[in-house]
Amino acid sequence: MKKFLPIGSVVLLKESQKRIMIVGVKQKQANSDKVWDYSACLYPEGILDPEKLFLFDTEQIERLYFIGLQDGEGLAFLNKINHLDDNADTTN
Repeated sequence: MKKFLPIGSVVLLKESQKRIMIVGVKQKQANSDKVWDYSACLYPEGILDPEKLFLFDTEQIERLYFIGLQDGEGLAFLNKINHLDDNADTTN
């Protein structure tokens, strides 16, 4: 069972030298059916160009530097996403 990180989490991807900050969960790639676990922007720079976000899956994360905000609303959202993702895994 995959558990998603909250928005604002800062990670380093494998074979990367620059940290990124998660800005989206379960993101569909434009012009494709591919759904990625996360979208992210450079950290600490932020979104420099909204057309150039990083898309990646959990397995690509090498190191977690910071876990984003975990309040009631965010935790409820992640719980829903985790539940939907678990159900999708059992139907495939």
